[in-house]
Amino acid sequence: QVELRESGGGLVQTGGSLRLSCRLSLWRISEYDMDWHRQAPGKAREFVAGIKYSDNSVTYADSVKGRFTISKDYAQNTVYLSMDNLQPEDTGRYYCNPRWTHYWGPGTQVTVSS
Repeated sequence: QVELRESGGGLVQTGGSLRLSCRLSLWRISEYDMDWHRQAPGKAREFVAGIKYSDNSVTYADSVKGRFTISKDYAQNTVYLSMDNLQPEDTGRYYCNPRWTHYWGPGTQVTVSS
């Protein structure tokens, strides 16, 4: 079965940047729509960004439009989430997910200090 491994999280100040990575094993990102989600403490998991395998079209949550960019590297079989101008409300654990599946990685923690 597929394995997902997120990395790149950390502690940053407001206005800072991070780039998250999600590397897949056994499945190819060229065959699946891929999404990033996040979960803040005490809140439900929410969609952040997605990229389609067919045409690389992207979608973003309104809260991150203009600040986050989803991309992928076929050679590395990795999906990225570049995050700029981070705000305290972006704090949470970030997960990648092949769309319409129940497979999730362990996530990576992002903490934005004010």
